[in-house]
Amino acid sequence: MFHTLSAEFLQLNMKVLLVEDDLVLGESLQEYLEINNIETKWLSDDREVENIFLNETFDVIVLDLILRYQKGEDLLRKLRNKGVNIPVLILTAKKDLKDKETCFERGADDYLTKPFAPKELLLRLQALARRNILPSARTIHIKDVSINLDARTVFRNGREIKLSRKEWELLSYLLKHRGQIVSKEQILNYVWGGSSVSDEVVRTYIKKIRKLFPEICIETYKGRGYQLK
Repeated sequence: MFHTLSAEFLQLNMKVLLVEDDLVLGESLQEYLEINNIETKWLSDDREVENIFLNETFDVIVLDLILRYQKGEDLLRKLRNKGVNIPVLILTAKKDLKDKETCFERGADDYLTKPFAPKELLLRLQALARRNILPSARTIHIKDVSINLDARTVFRNGREIKLSRKEWELLSYLLKHRGQIVSKEQILNYVWGGSSVSDEVVRTYIKKIRKLFPEICIETYKGRGYQLK
């Protein structure tokens, strides 16, 4: 039943968090996604989900609604309230329109009912990952700061703040992973392409962003990285 997609699909690099308490389905889905070149972290215990974002980053969350310790709908609301803006695909046997309405109201981005065609799941993940280059709104507002993702411009109180290319890439990366802790290594790989620059460079640019935009809260987690609140 499970097959790989074309090479075009395999070019898309993404990391998925799979929250599924069914051990057989969870193991099968993890194996299938990884065969299709999608790095997958599978959690069968939904109590672990909220804390995993302190140490890892993801491009898409695949979330079941019928979990062991809480409703998937409630977990989704908790994640959104914590500022986790990663696209969420609901994968569930619940087919009622009311269930779909609840999930979309609480922040779901897509909804796929079981049973499903595995290829359709891959295609939906592909679409969500492409949209997740940055959060879906093309203009983001954080207090008095307005960030236009298409124009790559930032305004505070109507006045444009010019950013260097590296400053923009750092800010956009933190926005993409808003609510998650990202390590210095992840920032170096994204902004500087993994080139041999020191950790001090990252700290310097973080200080620049903080100085330019005191409204934007960037927390430092010693030994772990940074989190944009």
